Amino acid sequence: MPASPEEVIALLRWYAEMGVDVPVDETPADRFAESAAAAASAPARMPSPAPASQPAAAPPRVAAPAPSLLTAAPDAVVLAAREQAGAAQSLEELRDILDRFEGCALKATATRLVFSDGVPDARVMFVGEAPGRDEDLQGKPFVGRSGQLLDSMLAAIGLDRTKVYIANIVPWRPPGNRDPTPQETTICRPFIERQIELVNPKILVCLGARSAQTLLGVTDGILKLRGRWIDHEIGGAPRRAVATLHPAYLLRQPLQKRLAWRDFRAIRAAIGEG
Repeated sequence: MPASPEEVIALLRWYAEMGVDVPVDETPADRFAESAAAAASAPARMPSPAPASQPAAAPPRVAAPAPSLLTAAPDAVVLAAREQAGAAQSLEELRDILDRFEGCALKATATRLVFSDGVPDARVMFVGEAPGRDEDLQGKPFVGRSGQLLDSMLAAIGLDRTKVYIANIVPWRPPGNRDPTPQETTICRPFIERQIELVNPKILVCLGARSAQTLLGVTDGILKLRGRWIDHEIGGAPRRAVATLHPAYLLRQPLQKRLAWRDFRAIRAAIGEG
Protein backbone atom coordinates (compact mmCIF):
# COMPACT_ATOMS: atom_id res chain seq x y z
CA MET A 1 0.00 0.00 0.00
CA PRO A 2 1.58 3.33 -1.06
CA ALA A 3 2.26 5.92 1.61
CA SER A 4 -0.10 8.78 1.92
CA PRO A 5 1.05 12.34 1.16
CA GLU A 6 1.10 13.10 4.87
CA GLU A 7 3.41 10.16 5.52
CA VAL A 8 5.77 11.17 2.67
CA ILE A 9 5.97 14.72 4.03
CA ALA A 10 6.67 13.44 7.53
CA LEU A 11 9.43 11.16 6.20
CA LEU A 12 11.06 13.99 4.30
CA ARG A 13 11.00 16.19 7.39
CA TRP A 14 12.64 13.41 9.37
CA TYR A 15 15.37 13.05 6.68
CA ALA A 16 16.01 16.80 6.84
CA GLU A 17 16.26 16.71 10.61
CA MET A 18 18.74 13.84 10.36
CA GLY A 19 20.89 15.79 7.88
CA VAL A 20 19.95 13.95 4.71
CA ASP A 21 19.73 16.61 1.98
CA VAL A 22 20.25 14.59 -1.24
CA PRO A 23 18.54 11.48 -2.52
CA VAL A 24 20.53 8.24 -2.72
CA ASP A 25 20.99 6.75 -6.18
CA GLU A 26 21.41 3.08 -6.94
CA THR A 27 25.00 3.66 -8.11
CA PRO A 28 27.65 5.22 -5.78
CA ALA A 29 28.85 8.78 -6.50
CA ASP A 30 32.12 10.46 -5.39
CA ARG A 31 30.74 13.65 -3.86
CA PHE A 32 34.28 14.87 -2.86
CA ALA A 33 35.40 14.82 -6.49
CA GLU A 34 32.22 16.60 -7.53
CA SER A 35 32.77 19.31 -4.92
CA ALA A 36 36.39 19.86 -6.00
CA ALA A 37 35.38 20.10 -9.67
CA ALA A 38 32.60 22.54 -8.86
CA ALA A 39 34.96 24.75 -6.83
CA ALA A 40 37.53 24.82 -9.64
CA SER A 41 34.98 25.83 -12.26
CA ALA A 42 33.16 28.39 -10.12
CA PRO A 43 33.87 32.09 -10.90
CA ALA A 44 35.76 34.08 -8.29
CA ARG A 45 33.48 35.75 -5.84
CA MET A 46 33.71 39.51 -5.57
CA PRO A 47 33.63 41.01 -2.08
CA SER A 48 30.27 42.39 -1.11
CA PRO A 49 30.10 46.19 -1.20
CA ALA A 50 30.09 47.91 2.13
CA PRO A 51 26.79 49.38 3.31
CA ALA A 52 26.19 52.96 2.30
CA SER A 53 26.33 54.09 5.90
CA GLN A 54 29.71 52.39 6.41
CA PRO A 55 32.14 53.17 3.56
CA ALA A 56 34.70 50.52 2.77
CA ALA A 57 37.89 50.93 4.76
CA ALA A 58 40.90 52.00 2.76
CA PRO A 59 43.71 49.45 2.54
CA PRO A 60 46.47 50.01 5.11
CA ARG A 61 49.18 52.41 3.92
CA VAL A 62 52.65 50.94 3.97
CA ALA A 63 55.36 53.55 4.43
CA ALA A 64 57.93 53.53 1.67
CA PRO A 65 61.44 52.74 2.90
CA ALA A 66 63.60 55.80 3.45
CA PRO A 67 66.10 56.27 0.64
CA SER A 68 69.60 55.18 1.60
CA LEU A 69 72.71 56.87 0.28
CA LEU A 70 74.47 53.52 0.56
CA THR A 71 72.60 52.34 -2.53
CA ALA A 72 73.22 55.53 -4.50
CA ALA A 73 75.95 56.09 -7.06
CA PRO A 74 79.28 57.19 -5.53
CA ASP A 75 79.12 60.59 -7.23
CA ALA A 76 75.66 61.17 -5.78
CA VAL A 77 76.89 60.28 -2.28
CA VAL A 78 79.82 62.70 -2.55
CA LEU A 79 77.48 65.42 -3.80
CA ALA A 80 75.11 64.80 -0.88
CA ALA A 81 78.05 64.94 1.56
CA ARG A 82 79.17 68.23 0.04
CA GLU A 83 75.70 69.75 0.30
CA GLN A 84 75.14 68.58 3.87
CA ALA A 85 78.58 69.67 5.05
CA GLY A 86 78.15 73.09 3.44
CA ALA A 87 74.86 73.60 5.27
CA ALA A 88 76.53 73.47 8.71
CA GLN A 89 76.93 76.92 10.23
CA SER A 90 78.76 75.75 13.34
CA LEU A 91 80.81 72.82 14.56
CA GLU A 92 77.84 71.64 16.61
CA GLU A 93 75.65 71.59 13.51
CA LEU A 94 78.35 69.79 11.55
CA ARG A 95 78.63 67.13 14.24
CA ASP A 96 74.85 66.61 14.24
CA ILE A 97 74.82 66.35 10.44
CA LEU A 98 77.64 63.80 10.50
CA ASP A 99 75.84 61.84 13.19
CA ARG A 100 72.81 61.53 10.88
CA PHE A 101 74.76 60.99 7.66
CA GLU A 102 74.09 57.57 6.11
CA GLY A 103 76.39 57.70 3.11
CA CYS A 104 79.45 55.96 4.59
CA ALA A 105 79.28 52.25 5.40
CA LEU A 106 81.90 52.65 8.14
CA LYS A 107 79.21 54.15 10.36
CA ALA A 108 77.47 50.77 10.58
CA THR A 109 80.55 48.98 11.93
CA ALA A 110 81.89 51.71 14.22
CA THR A 111 80.87 52.08 17.85
CA ARG A 112 80.48 55.84 17.72
CA LEU A 113 81.36 58.98 15.81
CA VAL A 114 84.85 60.34 16.53
CA PHE A 115 84.42 64.02 15.76
CA SER A 116 87.13 66.09 17.49
CA ASP A 117 89.00 67.07 20.62
CA GLY A 118 90.51 70.34 21.79
CA VAL A 119 89.21 73.88 21.50
CA PRO A 120 87.22 75.15 18.48
CA ASP A 121 89.03 78.50 18.25
CA ALA A 122 92.54 77.03 18.26
CA ARG A 123 95.24 78.57 16.10
CA VAL A 124 96.67 75.13 15.29
CA MET A 125 94.64 72.20 13.97
CA PHE A 126 95.98 68.65 13.69
CA VAL A 127 94.31 66.24 11.25
CA GLY A 128 94.98 62.50 11.15
CA GLU A 129 93.49 59.86 8.88
CA ALA A 130 91.02 57.72 10.85
CA PRO A 131 90.31 56.64 14.44
CA GLY A 132 91.48 53.35 15.89
CA ARG A 133 90.07 51.03 18.52
CA ASP A 134 90.66 53.26 21.56
CA GLU A 135 89.27 56.30 19.75
CA ASP A 136 86.23 54.31 18.67
CA LEU A 137 85.52 53.31 22.27
CA GLN A 138 85.98 56.80 23.75
CA GLY A 139 84.68 58.92 20.88
CA LYS A 140 87.78 61.15 20.81
CA PRO A 141 90.69 61.26 18.35
CA PHE A 142 94.21 60.26 19.39
CA VAL A 143 93.60 58.76 22.82
CA GLY A 144 95.50 55.47 22.43
CA ARG A 145 99.27 54.97 22.43
CA SER A 146 99.70 57.27 19.44
CA GLY A 147 97.58 59.88 21.21
CA GLN A 148 99.76 59.70 24.30
CA LEU A 149 102.82 60.26 22.12
CA LEU A 150 101.10 63.21 20.43
CA ASP A 151 100.39 64.71 23.85
CA SER A 152 104.08 64.40 24.75
CA MET A 153 105.09 66.04 21.48
CA LEU A 154 102.68 68.92 22.09
CA ALA A 155 103.96 69.38 25.64
CA ALA A 156 107.51 69.60 24.29
CA ILE A 157 106.59 72.82 22.46
CA GLY A 158 104.38 74.24 25.20
CA LEU A 159 101.01 73.07 23.85
CA ASP A 160 98.26 70.76 25.03
CA ARG A 161 94.68 69.88 24.06
CA THR A 162 93.36 73.10 25.58
CA LYS A 163 95.31 75.04 22.94
CA VAL A 164 94.87 72.95 19.78
CA TYR A 165 92.09 71.29 17.79
CA ILE A 166 92.37 67.64 16.71
CA ALA A 167 90.30 65.70 14.16
CA ASN A 168 90.52 62.99 11.49
CA ILE A 169 89.59 62.92 7.81
CA VAL A 170 87.39 59.85 8.39
CA PRO A 171 85.37 60.12 11.63
CA TRP A 172 84.48 56.40 11.95
CA ARG A 173 86.86 53.56 12.70
CA PRO A 174 87.44 51.17 9.76
CA PRO A 175 86.97 47.51 10.78
CA GLY A 176 90.12 45.95 12.14
CA ASN A 177 91.92 49.31 12.00
CA ARG A 178 92.42 48.88 8.26
CA ASP A 179 93.16 51.90 6.08
CA PRO A 180 90.07 53.73 4.77
CA THR A 181 89.38 53.03 1.12
CA PRO A 182 89.77 55.87 -1.39
CA GLN A 183 85.99 55.98 -1.75
CA GLU A 184 85.45 56.25 2.02
CA THR A 185 88.01 59.05 2.19
CA THR A 186 86.40 60.90 -0.72
CA ILE A 187 82.95 60.67 0.87
CA CYS A 188 84.19 62.05 4.21
CA ARG A 189 86.44 64.74 2.76
CA PRO A 190 83.74 67.47 2.48
CA PHE A 191 83.06 67.17 6.21
CA ILE A 192 86.69 67.59 7.33
CA GLU A 193 87.14 70.50 4.90
CA ARG A 194 84.07 72.20 6.38
CA GLN A 195 85.42 71.44 9.85
CA ILE A 196 88.70 73.17 8.96
CA GLU A 197 86.77 76.12 7.56
CA LEU A 198 84.70 76.48 10.75
CA VAL A 199 87.73 76.20 13.06
CA ASN A 200 89.72 78.55 10.79
CA PRO A 201 93.15 77.71 12.20
CA LYS A 202 96.26 79.74 11.47
CA ILE A 203 98.27 76.56 10.94
CA LEU A 204 97.07 73.17 9.67
CA VAL A 205 99.22 70.15 10.59
CA CYS A 206 98.64 66.98 8.57
CA LEU A 207 99.61 63.90 10.57
CA GLY A 208 100.81 61.31 8.09
CA ALA A 209 100.98 61.01 4.33
CA ARG A 210 97.33 60.17 3.72
CA SER A 211 96.13 63.24 5.57
CA ALA A 212 98.47 65.47 3.56
CA GLN A 213 97.65 63.80 0.26
CA THR A 214 93.89 64.12 0.85
CA LEU A 215 93.85 67.71 2.09
CA LEU A 216 96.76 69.26 0.22
CA GLY A 217 96.53 67.47 -3.12
CA VAL A 218 100.12 66.18 -3.02
CA THR A 219 101.39 62.74 -4.01
CA ASP A 220 104.82 62.49 -2.37
CA GLY A 221 105.53 60.15 0.51
CA ILE A 222 105.66 61.48 4.04
CA LEU A 223 109.47 61.54 4.26
CA LYS A 224 109.51 63.95 1.31
CA LEU A 225 106.49 65.90 2.48
CA ARG A 226 107.35 66.41 6.13
CA GLY A 227 108.61 69.79 7.18
CA ARG A 228 107.58 71.42 3.90
CA TRP A 229 105.26 74.39 4.32
CA ILE A 230 102.47 74.53 1.76
CA ASP A 231 99.96 77.30 1.07
CA HIS A 232 96.81 75.54 -0.10
CA GLU A 233 93.17 76.58 -0.33
CA ILE A 234 90.97 74.53 1.99
CA GLY A 235 87.39 75.44 2.74
CA GLY A 236 87.42 78.40 0.40
CA ALA A 237 90.40 80.14 2.00
CA PRO A 238 94.19 79.78 1.72
CA ARG A 239 95.74 77.80 4.57
CA ARG A 240 99.32 77.50 5.71
CA ALA A 241 99.88 73.79 6.16
CA VAL A 242 102.69 71.43 7.01
CA ALA A 243 102.91 67.64 7.12
CA THR A 244 104.71 65.63 9.77
CA LEU A 245 105.12 62.01 10.74
CA HIS A 246 102.10 60.28 12.25
CA PRO A 247 102.59 59.30 15.92
CA ALA A 248 101.67 55.69 15.06
CA TYR A 249 104.57 55.64 12.57
CA LEU A 250 106.92 57.00 15.23
CA LEU A 251 105.93 54.17 17.58
CA ARG A 252 107.11 51.70 14.93
CA GLN A 253 110.12 53.79 13.90
CA PRO A 254 111.33 55.59 17.06
CA LEU A 255 114.55 56.77 15.40
CA GLN A 256 112.44 59.08 13.21
CA LYS A 257 111.34 61.10 16.23
CA ARG A 258 114.25 63.45 15.54
CA LEU A 259 112.55 64.46 12.26
CA ALA A 260 109.21 65.00 14.00
CA TRP A 261 110.98 67.12 16.64
CA ARG A 262 112.27 69.40 13.89
CA ASP A 263 108.77 69.72 12.48
CA PHE A 264 107.24 70.57 15.85
CA ARG A 265 109.89 73.18 16.55
CA ALA A 266 109.02 74.76 13.19
CA ILE A 267 105.34 74.70 14.16
CA ARG A 268 106.17 76.43 17.45
CA ALA A 269 108.13 79.11 15.59
CA ALA A 270 105.28 79.65 13.11
CA ILE A 271 102.83 80.15 15.98
CA GLY A 272 105.14 82.78 17.48
CA GLU A 273 105.24 84.66 14.19
CA GLY A 274 101.50 85.30 14.27
